Amino acid sequence: MTLPGMDMQIIMAYLATFLIFSLRIGAFLLSAPFFGARWVPLQIRIIMAFTLASSVAMATPPIPAEQLGSPAMIMIILTEISIGLTAGLILTIFFGAVSLAGEKIASTSGLSYASQVDPNAGGQTPVVSQILYLFMMVIFVTLDGHLIVIRSILETYSIMPVGYQPDTSVMVQSGIEAAGAMFFAAAMIMLPVTMILLFINTSIGIITRSAPQLNLFSFGFPISLIGVFFVLYFSADFLGYAMADLTDDAIQHMLDLIGAM
Repeated sequence: MTLPGMDMQIIMAYLATFLIFSLRIGAFLLSAPFFGARWVPLQIRIIMAFTLASSVAMATPPIPAEQLGSPAMIMIILTEISIGLTAGLILTIFFGAVSLAGEKIASTSGLSYASQVDPNAGGQTPVVSQILYLFMMVIFVTLDGHLIVIRSILETYSIMPVGYQPDTSVMVQSGIEAAGAMFFAAAMIMLPVTMILLFINTSIGIITRSAPQLNLFSFGFPISLIGVFFVLYFSADFLGYAMADLTDDAIQHMLDLIGAM
């Protein structure tokens, strides 16, 4: 004979284990691109976090009840959140390369005035930047990048189980390297377009210098706009290959971070 409510402690231990396992996945879904976008409802992300956490938490024994109320549990919670946020922010930094390249292309060609509210950035963003970001998102989903990163974040529980204390300097170093790679990738994407625009602007300058009666704004501005449209249209294939390589680099960098931690 047992008293009523004696098994409630076991239920609470399993529930606490489930919630702690969902912290790393939930933090990753909030910070990663495509999953953490504002057009994805918060309820969907919460359901995804709990569903993915259940597949991992059920295969592990529950956390002891005496450990739940210890001060070490606070450090475990912060560690789980930091691992998920770091992995998601690494991908977000790499995805920011196409947005940065789009802003530079728009400012060089005169398309910076054509901007609209970006729900991700929370402000005005050039349309060229948003188009390139959506193009990058399509390439990411086409290459099954979303499935690869979800599988990778689930495999971190076998490499770094709950309670593991990773090296924080590795996270900081990985973030710095990702920022450097972001600027390099943005320069590689926008450099061909900006070089062609430079040649166009140089030609326009020579023409207006030889024929001063031609107005620079009424003559040069439409040519620059038409030139950038043609360049982006004919370089769509090359941009797709470049974004595919950028997707591979982003996933590989996240995997290197997980292995280093």
